[in-house]
Amino acid sequence: MIRHFEIKVSGRVQGVGFRYAAQNQARSLNLKGWVENRPDGSVCTAIQGEENACRSYIQWCRSGTGYSWVERVEIEEKEPGNLKAFVVRY
Repeated sequence: MIRHFEIKVSGRVQGVGFRYAAQNQARSLNLKGWVENRPDGSVCTAIQGEENACRSYIQWCRSGTGYSWVERVEIEEKEPGNLKAFVVRY
């Protein structure tokens, strides 16, 4: 079953390679979507794919990279859309 989640990750997640690590993680799980920095210092990401792959990505978001410090993860499920390959937004 295809699922779609939007995730907001807060903490020390900008300037530590979080977006590119998220892209690598998502692509390794065959997920579609995007990741971007937000002005408030958080990182937001949208993923779409098989449920188990989405759950693995969400679990990865809770720990992040070796240089990040994840304080909070907010998850919202949405209706699947027409997402393409996973990209880093600027």
